[in-house]
Amino acid sequence: MKKIPFHIVLVEPEIPPNTGNIGRLCAATGTVLHLVGKLGFSIDDKHLKRAGLDYWPEVNLQRWDSLAALQAQVPDGRFWYMSKKAEKNYTQVEFAAGDFLVFGKETKGLPEELLDRAGDMALRIPIFSSAVRSLNLANSAAIILYEGLRQTGQLEE
Repeated sequence: MKKIPFHIVLVEPEIPPNTGNIGRLCAATGTVLHLVGKLGFSIDDKHLKRAGLDYWPEVNLQRWDSLAALQAQVPDGRFWYMSKKAEKNYTQVEFAAGDFLVFGKETKGLPEELLDRAGDMALRIPIFSSAVRSLNLANSAAIILYEGLRQTGQLEE
């Protein structure tokens, strides 16, 4: 079976080690990494490179000025928007190979107006303690991506 890649989309990521770890995740799984908008660091940042180790040449990295520009390039793409404010749990949907998994910046998440437009395409990862505001961005990306890979049979060798 030919593996169809998923896409991880980071909108204005701020913390280099998170993006570096997600880059390594993308290299390991054949996932395309899309960086959108203003980054909180330089692509040459040593922390970014350290977190991604020497895997950066293996990452299919795409840069976009805006999420709208990315969506215009793939008008038939299916975009899922991750937010702690979403009503629907990520385990309640069926992912398809080729889906775009969109994550917001670490400090603010995705914009409210985007989530309002997303409707049922907005998903959350449950957090069981009111003392915890959110999960780490890299951990969240891994949780959602591996669920998509599991659902589409892409974890089986």
